[in-house]
Amino acid sequence: MRFHISNGVITPAEQVASPNFGDRPKGVPIDLVVVHSISLPPGDYGTGAVQRFFCNQLQVSEHPYFEEIAGLEVSAHVLIERTGKVTQFVNLDRRAWHAGRSSFEGREECNDFSIGIELEGTDYDVFEKAQYVALAALLIALESHYEGVTTERIVGHSDIAAGRKTDPGEGFDWHRLHCEIARLRDMS
Repeated sequence: MRFHISNGVITPAEQVASPNFGDRPKGVPIDLVVVHSISLPPGDYGTGAVQRFFCNQLQVSEHPYFEEIAGLEVSAHVLIERTGKVTQFVNLDRRAWHAGRSSFEGREECNDFSIGIELEGTDYDVFEKAQYVALAALLIALESHYEGVTTERIVGHSDIAAGRKTDPGEGFDWHRLHCEIARLRDMS
């Protein structure tokens, strides 16, 4: 699997426009990737609720948990489903609303300079091989396209919002991700 980035658009990725984004501050380079995990309702996969949530189309009546998140305006640049399917919600050159209150290396507001990638999952479940393959391929494309994005600048949401967020969680295998990145690089 290979991804190409042009004008902030990832191909091949399904394109679904989220209204939850803004402009990045002028002159601020993209130099961080934040890995998240999400499932709606928590622990349920393949429901389509994450996609509706990012597009402000989630109906509170669908599940009691949705009452807790009603009215939130959240997005990510990308969602990688359990099957490895990649959907882009926000142009990479725009500011997705994924990090919230956050800080990395003394810089506040990580949304300003980061790309947010959501993995369909929870803080405790293991992730699927297809997700690691898709994530690794996407990260290689991001590193090629954005000068400041390096393997050392790929972090979890928990790393930039310590004490507030725990994702992608203990089920995410960072070593496995780095091995998959190395494997894909060796193949090219």
